[in-house]
Amino acid sequence: MPQVPQTFDALAVRTWCGLALQALGRAREEIDAINVYPVADGDTGTNLYLTVESAAAAVEALFAGYETVAGSTVPLADAIRAMAHGALIGARGNSGTILAQLLRGMAQVLAADGETAHTDGRGLSLALRNAADSARGAVAHPVEGTVLTVASAAADAARGAEGDCGTVALAAYAGAGTALTATT
Repeated sequence: MPQVPQTFDALAVRTWCGLALQALGRAREEIDAINVYPVADGDTGTNLYLTVESAAAAVEALFAGYETVAGSTVPLADAIRAMAHGALIGARGNSGTILAQLLRGMAQVLAADGETAHTDGRGLSLALRNAADSARGAVAHPVEGTVLTVASAAADAARGAEGDCGTVALAAYAGAGTALTATT
């Protein structure tokens, strides 16, 4: 696992998008093969990949725009909003739509006014909770044992962690892994 940053900033968003895209590229076919809910159409991995690809492209376009202005840095709020918007625009299927909703929920916390207050471990924990709750609320008939369960477990584990973003992210990762292992 790559080094987890201690604070959350625009570069962390950009890095996450790139790493998520690479990981989904490697796991795409495997995820397609195990897709069973709500319809066993075998495209969940592909839909997730295309959704993250759109999110990553939006973040890269934002960075490219800022690079044309000497000395400017990309604000976290702009990066997280670009990621969420890119995911929404490029969302494919149910899985992509749920992922876009998760990212939108995170953006609502991390890109709120006074963004520096949201760049620490507590802010990341709040963002993960909002993401899980937003995604669950957006689904008409939520079913346990799906990505909604995994997102909630990640948020619960993050809430129990104290420390910087790295500590909270690792706790969320462990919580998500435990929930994923328990699913069929």
